[in-house]
Amino acid sequence: MDFADFFAMDRLSEHDEEQLIESAMQLQQVMLLYEAGIREIKTKLDILSDESRISGKPSPIDSIKSRIKTPRSIIGKLKRRGYPISLQSMMENLNDIGGIRVICPFIEDIYTVADMLMRQDDLTLIEKKDYIQDPKPNGYRSLHLILEVPIFLSERTQPVRIELQLRTIAMDFWASLEHQLRYKSDVKVPPQISDDLKACADVIAATDEEMQRIAKELHVL
Repeated sequence: MDFADFFAMDRLSEHDEEQLIESAMQLQQVMLLYEAGIREIKTKLDILSDESRISGKPSPIDSIKSRIKTPRSIIGKLKRRGYPISLQSMMENLNDIGGIRVICPFIEDIYTVADMLMRQDDLTLIEKKDYIQDPKPNGYRSLHLILEVPIFLSERTQPVRIELQLRTIAMDFWASLEHQLRYKSDVKVPPQISDDLKACADVIAATDEEMQRIAKELHVL
């Protein structure tokens, strides 16, 4: 029995329900790993931010958000990619079950935070996608890192992969509104609106660059 059956409880026999409860407990244990992974990396980010403030420097981190994918979302992604629907498949094939989004004041701060994390011995960089240097066709900009962090349990150490997205305040503003307009609208977005959204992304990116130039001129960076 796989964990897609969580959404079919009313059609299960008593034996199947017992199996499902056991699977649910296994899922809960796996999700605990991702929650722990998020806590580990968030703690590192909080310490780096606090260190900057104590030293009298502006923090390179404005805010931190996190989330865990829902079982329904996980199943949907596994299906779309043609992977088996199981806990093992989930852990082997998906890198974004646990996610952290770091919002930074300036573009340069993004790379500062990424470099500080990469100097930590217990974090392993699995994958890096720089959508700032090479934006997506729709205008999306962000730095994506897949980080593997060890979770120390009572009887074993389990490595867990967490997706880290680093954006400026401006990048996050555009990405959040673009997602709302594109995916939460009942109307299919026509090509000319996509072009308009891309143009907005370009304007915001230029503003990001100009704000960074001003910050450097004022010796904030």
